[in-house]
Amino acid sequence: MQTDIVIGAASGMGAAIAGQLGADGRRLVLADVDEAGARKVAAEIGPDVEVVRCDLASADDVAALAGGIEQLGTLVMTAGLSPTMGAGRRIYEVDLLGPARLVRAFEAALGEGSVGVLFASMAAHLVPPSAEVEAVLDDPLAPGFWDGLTALGFDPDEPSLAYALAKRGLVRLVEREARRWGRHGARLLSLSPGIVDTPMGRAEAAAQPVMAGMVDGSALGRMIRPDEIAVVVAFLTSPTATAMTGTDVLVDGGAVAGFTVSQ
Repeated sequence: MQTDIVIGAASGMGAAIAGQLGADGRRLVLADVDEAGARKVAAEIGPDVEVVRCDLASADDVAALAGGIEQLGTLVMTAGLSPTMGAGRRIYEVDLLGPARLVRAFEAALGEGSVGVLFASMAAHLVPPSAEVEAVLDDPLAPGFWDGLTALGFDPDEPSLAYALAKRGLVRLVEREARRWGRHGARLLSLSPGIVDTPMGRAEAAAQPVMAGMVDGSALGRMIRPDEIAVVVAFLTSPTATAMTGTDVLVDGGAVAGFTVSQ
């Protein structure tokens, strides 16, 4: 039997998506570093939902999660750290290095119809293109990753820069790895939310005034709701989206477009 997994299911977008997948009748596993929060979400969905503690920064946790899955149905990774939630290196570990391990760890469980959606961010679309920067981001598990960032003049411990670069790296990770997944009949995508009305989104907006300006300047002029993200994920993971893979889907209410036009 195929297994659906949501990593980052304890709150916000992950919880909304978990509730949606719970209606499919397949085995459902919720993973989060906040195990208690994930258990609360699981209890609201049904008695058979499984909960696993998983820290994406831990190679052992990622391997253990993947090792317990024989056949992957849907994998949705909403977990990540925003700039106010940790130091730069911790953000890279969770938002880029962890996903890099994740897509390889689940390869053995892939089959026809398997699909993964990894959450990036609209911040990935605001990073200026640079071949030198992308060369470093494209090999996040290299022993010289941190030195590579430093050689480019970046401080690996600066949170805001770490977030934007990690999310840009995640988008490129999906572009590269989609072909490997495709050999198994599986699809892999990234999704870049804008400013979402969740506890994390509100905390970031309060800490960074520029975000309020981006919301006001967006086409919708408001934050995105978690359920609006969840319905996009429902489409991307459905049989009606079988031609979509190896690409990023920007769901930001027109925030990036508004910001770009205003510059």
